[in-house]
Amino acid sequence: MKNIRFTETVLRDGQQSLIATRMPTSDMLPILKTMDKAGYHALEMWGGATFDACLRYLDEDPWERLRAIRKEVKQTKLQMLLRGQNLLGYKNYADDVVSEFVQKSVENGIDIVRVFDALNDVRNLETAIRATKQAGGHCQTAISYTTSQIHTVDYFVDLAKTMADAGADSICIKDMAGVLTPHVGYELVSRIKDTIDLPLEVHTHATSGISEMTYLKVAEAGADIIDTAISSFAGGTSQPATESVAIALDGSGFDTGLDMARVSEIAEYFNPIRDRFRNEGLLNPKVKDIEPKTLIYQVPGGMLSNLLSQLTEQGLQDKYEEVLAEVPKVRADLGYPPLVTPLSQMVGTQALMNVISGERYKLVPSEIKDYVKGLYGQSPAPISEDIKTLIVGDTDVITVRPADLIAPQLPAISKEIAQYAKSTEDTLMYALFPQQAKDYLGRREDRFYDIPIQEVEVSIALD
Repeated sequence: MKNIRFTETVLRDGQQSLIATRMPTSDMLPILKTMDKAGYHALEMWGGATFDACLRYLDEDPWERLRAIRKEVKQTKLQMLLRGQNLLGYKNYADDVVSEFVQKSVENGIDIVRVFDALNDVRNLETAIRATKQAGGHCQTAISYTTSQIHTVDYFVDLAKTMADAGADSICIKDMAGVLTPHVGYELVSRIKDTIDLPLEVHTHATSGISEMTYLKVAEAGADIIDTAISSFAGGTSQPATESVAIALDGSGFDTGLDMARVSEIAEYFNPIRDRFRNEGLLNPKVKDIEPKTLIYQVPGGMLSNLLSQLTEQGLQDKYEEVLAEVPKVRADLGYPPLVTPLSQMVGTQALMNVISGERYKLVPSEIKDYVKGLYGQSPAPISEDIKTLIVGDTDVITVRPADLIAPQLPAISKEIAQYAKSTEDTLMYALFPQQAKDYLGRREDRFYDIPIQEVEVSIALD
């Protein structure tokens, strides 16, 4: 029999995709011992939007969540998602912040750091790769999978080789929009496995309706691990269901290593939690829908719903199709960036502005200007001189690694939060989310107790 292993995403991407990361730690703790014995390769349970959501919505210490889960999970690897030089935020941080954050993540219990860059600029992964390995962790570099005239199988195979040369311990094909088709998945996995001798994981979303077929084909092509979510928090903008995929692969001659009795117990535990969120209105039925337009517009499902929500708030829902048609045009103008956080939000906002203003690039957000200046990294394809001039005029574009321009930040940050920070972890919390961290730490110390928990709505992070 051929082996295929599973990473369970319910504690991070499963709940992030369906309920905007609102699951508290108290919902997780009672089932962890069962999850630990279910035969998973890893539990993805930290990073992504979990850190932000703990502070912003749940009044929790994200570091304490990690430590509490590590205390219960003794056998199974714990995995997090890191946005390269952006860490868990939306901008580049200095190397000293990145290195310290990775070090503390591993010290507090993370085994596998999955690190990606929104532009697939491997320079933006180098510090995180080095820091993970120095801390004794396993660094999995993730390809931000997308489609365009330049994003060919050859492009991604070369990218995987570059990542391997940079020190990756394993590679992940991260299909955040659910647009990896079965036949391309088969070819891509086969080619990467033929080219580099590293474990290969595949991550997709069920948004477009083809994810189960894709998982079957990548398994047949030799993928080592796939990402799924327990059925309670599976489907739609989340991952395919763990149980369904496991049964299908078992019947196709694969050894999944899963204890299906315990997997069933996990589903029974999370079902009422899912129902509670549905009753509270946090689980919108639309996120469970199949959206084939994802394959047409190459837009992640969460981005589709965010665009519709923004237009509806402004009474412009009739512009929805026009904005959707504008997204791939903006993406082409900007050198075909993958639509993953933060580029997905940036491209969507620019498309929205182009349509609402009635003139393309009449209004340009500062983030788009910074992107064109090279401050996020190198665009996958060159940006034309006409588009550069339209957006940033004759401003010089940088070609160095963006973080090379950022001086060390930790000394100043440590000084700023010294009144409230009791640990390096507290300082790092403040480095990433200054206002939310200061409010949280103030409440923890019974200072500023009159400051309410933040209830500001933010776009769903599409990673």
